Amino acid sequence: MQTPEFTAATPRSRIDYRLKAAILAVLIGGGIALALTTDLPDPATLRDQVAAAGAWGMLAFVVLYAGATLTPFPASALTIASGLLFGLAAGAAVVVFAATLGAWVAFLLARSLGRDGVSRLRWARIATIDAMLERRGLISVLLVRLVPLFPFMAVNYAAGLSAVRQRDYLLGTAVGIVPATVGYTALGAYGTSPLSWPFAAAVLAITVITLGAGYAARRLKNRSNDDPQELSGDAAAGGPLDVRQLPPQSPGTAAEPGRDAG
Repeated sequence: MQTPEFTAATPRSRIDYRLKAAILAVLIGGGIALALTTDLPDPATLRDQVAAAGAWGMLAFVVLYAGATLTPFPASALTIASGLLFGLAAGAAVVVFAATLGAWVAFLLARSLGRDGVSRLRWARIATIDAMLERRGLISVLLVRLVPLFPFMAVNYAAGLSAVRQRDYLLGTAVGIVPATVGYTALGAYGTSPLSWPFAAAVLAITVITLGAGYAARRLKNRSNDDPQELSGDAAAGGPLDVRQLPPQSPGTAAEPGRDAG
């Protein structure tokens, strides 16, 4: 029996989710265009502007950083700038808050505008990924956040399109970005003293995080390829919830007694 996520849509609902998907695509495209046509101020200019703004300077930086996470702007550059502007401790705290805020906004945009369309796709692979993320969302988000090479913007929107729970996404983001944030903030805070031990420790930490998390990601990927049933159970290819095996249901057909509806 067909599960609710993949039931046939009415003409009106089909238009609605396609319109929302188009709006999301326009927003993402606009962010990409903005990133390609706008230059971030250099750290020295940014420091002068924040200092001139006084108490509002930190708030302005939070807004700038959160907005930048909606685009492909390199978050590491702003993180380094935060260390230069506010020092290690305050700079890292500002980045964690601003990055999590921006990631949440992107998640909500993708969830409200694109999730409905994704859930209607009759692809077994999507059902497999959704089932895994719904059950292991926290560890999945935590892992990808620990890898600085993963595009921050892409993870934000992709998580919103997936079945990962909002709570798991926010917690995994806030915790997962801490190590890299501290490392890059230290680069900014101690960049004028490249021979100092904090600068060397920051470089070492970033290197270890990147290599270690990348290795863990490869292990997880190999594990999912070797045993797809472990990750998604019945939603794996060939299982009872493999949507490729679901016969089409005519409108108005009643559900079979005893069958799992979702």
